[in-house]
Amino acid sequence: MSGGKVAFVTGASRGIGRGIAEALLAAGYQVAIGYNTGKNLAVSTADSSKTALAVHVDVSNALSIEKAVSQTEKQFGPIDILVNNAGIAQQKPFLELEDTDWERMISVNLLGAVRCSRCILPSMIERKRGRIINISSIGGQWGGMFQVHYAAAKAGLINFTMSLAKLYSRQGVTCNAIAPGLIETDMIAQEMQDPAAEARIEGIPMGRLGSVQEVAATVVFLASDAASYVTGQTINVNGGLYFG
Repeated sequence: MSGGKVAFVTGASRGIGRGIAEALLAAGYQVAIGYNTGKNLAVSTADSSKTALAVHVDVSNALSIEKAVSQTEKQFGPIDILVNNAGIAQQKPFLELEDTDWERMISVNLLGAVRCSRCILPSMIERKRGRIINISSIGGQWGGMFQVHYAAAKAGLINFTMSLAKLYSRQGVTCNAIAPGLIETDMIAQEMQDPAAEARIEGIPMGRLGSVQEVAATVVFLASDAASYVTGQTINVNGGLYFG
C-alpha cells in the first residue's frame, strides 16, 4: 500500500496514462488525473474513486502546470509521485518536418516533463522524498523512421531522467524512465493497420503487443518503497524487442 501518498499523472485520460492512474488508485494512492483534451474520460475515471481528482493540465504551458499542481495540493496535499506521461505522436517523413513540428513535439514530449519536474521538485527536495517517473519510448533508444522528432524528444527524456537522478537522488528524490515498446493503445492503432504490422509483431521475441497494465505495473513498482534504491534507470517494457 502507498500509505496515502499523492501521485500526479499527466496525459492520464486515456491509453497508458489512464492505465497508470487506475493502477496507482488500486495501489492506494491519491491520484491527480491530468488531462488536456480528454476531460470526459478523465472525469469518468476520477468519479470511480474517492481518492481521484481530474485536473486540466497542458504540459506545454507552465502556468497551466502550476494551476494543476496547486489544485492537486489543495485537494490532497504535497505530491509524492510525478508521472510524466503526456505526449503526442506524429507520423511524417523527416524531410517534410517543419520547425514548427519539431518545436511542438519537443515542447510536449520533452519540455513538458521538464516543466512539471521544475514545478514539483522543490517540495520533494524540501521533504526529502519523491519519485519522478518519465514515460519514454523504445523509439528514444533506437531511433525512428516515421517519427524522427518523436524519437529524438524521447531520447532527450531518457537523458533528462539520468540528469535528475544524478542531481537529486541524494536528497531523497529518485528519477527513472520506462521505455515501452509496442503497446496496445489507440495511439498506435493506426500504425498497426499498416500491412507490415504483422511482421513487426512477429519481430517481437514474445510475439505479441504489450498491454497498458504491464506498463502501469512497472510504474507502481518504481513508485513504491521496494524501488527505493532504483534511480537513473530506463526500464524496458518491450517484450524483448530491444535490449538496452
